[in-house]
Amino acid sequence: MKITILKALFYSELEQLYPKTEITSFFNILVEFKLGLTRVDLALQPHIEVLHENLTFFTESIQQLKNELPIQYITGKTEFYSMPFHVNKNVLIPRPETEELVEWILDDFQDKKNIDILDIGTGSGCIAISLAKNSKDSKVTALDFSEKALITAKKNAQLNKVAVQFIKTDILATEALTQKFDVIVSNPPYVRELEKEEIQNNVLNNEPHAALFVPDDNALVFYKKIAELAKTHLKPKGVLYFEINQYLGAETLNLLEELGFTQNELRKDIFGNHRMTKSKR
Repeated sequence: MKITILKALFYSELEQLYPKTEITSFFNILVEFKLGLTRVDLALQPHIEVLHENLTFFTESIQQLKNELPIQYITGKTEFYSMPFHVNKNVLIPRPETEELVEWILDDFQDKKNIDILDIGTGSGCIAISLAKNSKDSKVTALDFSEKALITAKKNAQLNKVAVQFIKTDILATEALTQKFDVIVSNPPYVRELEKEEIQNNVLNNEPHAALFVPDDNALVFYKKIAELAKTHLKPKGVLYFEINQYLGAETLNLLEELGFTQNELRKDIFGNHRMTKSKR
């Protein structure tokens, strides 16, 4: 089958579900992933033949896209902070908003060396690994309750050639941390059950719910627990960073103030939503 015919098949099968630009993106990603051909290659060689043994992958991918499986789970990889990451159904797909949180921390600590960093609820390891890769001589520890998530995170640390200490622990059941840190950061579950209707099906039906949702009547449960631990496990000039629910910015700041944190700052993301906080001990 010629590559042009395959591309036409993508459009005809997926046009009822996705905009044309997104179908084109899917097609280009999958062709480069499976065949190693870039968009430039396709433009220069529009009549390339797709071997029969590769067609099964593309037909299966079309079906998976029909079922709204995220493209990152089809290829098993994504990019975060200009680095490659393995992803699967055991971890959330990293979001661009979270890159902004990483950038904030790196900007604040750009002139400091040998900082101790703790990432709570690490998932794919994207925050911990990005900080380890881009901060000078930092010592990074990352926690998660999911053994499967930690397996993925460890692979990502190896892929990006960084040293991160990964520890399996349920933070809600943790009474004390192993040491004190200069930075504690977390992107914990924060989507309330009442907000499920806002979540796209490709996320709702595929990404791990334990990493997404919290009860409506206790939406800040992780923030409260982590902030309480941070009070006694941040160094004297230590800083606590959170990614937060965009609808609960004021509530999150109030919680931090009640727990005795100072210089609490709320920051918007690239989409104009309240998404990050920074607090000093």
